[in-house]
Amino acid sequence: MQVTILPNQRRPGVGRQPVRENRRAWLPQQARFCPVLEDGSRLGFLVYPPLEDPEVLQIRRTRDETLRFSFATTAEDGTTRPLWILDMTASAGGGGLDAHELRFVDEQLQLSQEQVLGQLDALTVNLNAPPGAVGIRGGFDFVTPEGWDTVYLGVLNEVQPPHVPVLAARIETDWYSQPTEFRYVLGTGQTISIAGSAPIGQVFFVPREPVELQEGSDADATRFEEAQREYWTERAEKERPTNFGTIHSYHYRDVQRARGSGLNAE
Repeated sequence: MQVTILPNQRRPGVGRQPVRENRRAWLPQQARFCPVLEDGSRLGFLVYPPLEDPEVLQIRRTRDETLRFSFATTAEDGTTRPLWILDMTASAGGGGLDAHELRFVDEQLQLSQEQVLGQLDALTVNLNAPPGAVGIRGGFDFVTPEGWDTVYLGVLNEVQPPHVPVLAARIETDWYSQPTEFRYVLGTGQTISIAGSAPIGQVFFVPREPVELQEGSDADATRFEEAQREYWTERAEKERPTNFGTIHSYHYRDVQRARGSGLNAE
């Protein structure tokens, strides 16, 4: 199955391409010995924002319910140079017109508020829907084959706090042209930082086929239990101690390769 990727329409050519990755920076080393956890992390593709590696967009939901956007670049020595700061305050009532206040802009840039808003639009979408939500645009969009959908969600198995919820979405991208976005929902006082070198979410692709559940028979339960016993007996024969004092076996990966199944067989 092949999926077509297209560059972000507002910032084409900016940002890293989607990648598969089974590791997570903040998971303990022992997670490297859990193949099913790694395969979960490697599901689909990590997606990056339309930012250059040194660029950073920080978003904060302040105590007065204002969304503050701070755009900066990071130098090789680690110092940060702010480029602009903009506050957005949601309007009361049903008008839907938000108030924007440009608080700071680097004089060397000579940017107007309209130009800053244009940059912000290239990076974000669907602000305050629901309240505190910020849609972060991806650097690439996806077009799936007929009958396949794209599922958008946060980075799987990312355990480092603080946690900001990311709404999950499933879209029929074989006919609907969906610009990639990941909708974070910030609580009051929360801040997220979006960098060009870090993924903002994860996508995977599923066929649009009905799934029906059926009751298993006694024979099905017996086969299930026998398969469990057989697996764990063979696994025990391959167990080896690690340098961390734990026991590990590569039996699951060995069976995957023998069957030609799983993500590692691709």
